[in-house]
Amino acid sequence: MKLFLKFDFNTVSKKVLEFKFNEFNIKHKILGFGEVELLKKLTSDEYETLEASLNDYGIEIVENEKSILVQKIKDAIVDMVFNEDTNVNVKSSVYLSERLGHSYGYLSNLFSEVTFSSVENFMIIQKIEYSKQLLLNTDLTLTEIAFKLNYSSVAHLSTQFKNTTGITPSAFQRIIFKRRDIAQQKNNSLH
Repeated sequence: MKLFLKFDFNTVSKKVLEFKFNEFNIKHKILGFGEVELLKKLTSDEYETLEASLNDYGIEIVENEKSILVQKIKDAIVDMVFNEDTNVNVKSSVYLSERLGHSYGYLSNLFSEVTFSSVENFMIIQKIEYSKQLLLNTDLTLTEIAFKLNYSSVAHLSTQFKNTTGITPSAFQRIIFKRRDIAQQKNNSLH
């Protein structure tokens, strides 16, 4: 049997962090997406154990100031794209600048320096990932998805989707639904 799941990255991340910090009895306060305040100093052994345990979930402790700010930029973009409460019709440059307290030029240059990619490219990748989830897990049309993700047109979304994935959104949807049908037929034939 195959299950298709829909989940909120922000909630999942917070739950994993809560679980891990509580598991190691570390007093903490989750301040925001990707930011935790420790309420007591960790020993080097506690730190290494926590770091290893978080790495199992793909969570990395960031220590360098530039890397921390780049991670905050990524977190803000993910939150802006995936969270319906923050996905408002504000220019991304204004949103990032206001949320992180730096000029967009500074944030953009720092992001490129550290990641060798652009903020815009990272945002496109996140939007395409979210559009894939919406195509698979909702009944929204491509027009509704384009509007939801603040694209100027369906053609713009389709072009970015194809440039990022190599296929059109409708081809992506057909492939996934065909795979689901095949898996369902196999599952039915086993019973």
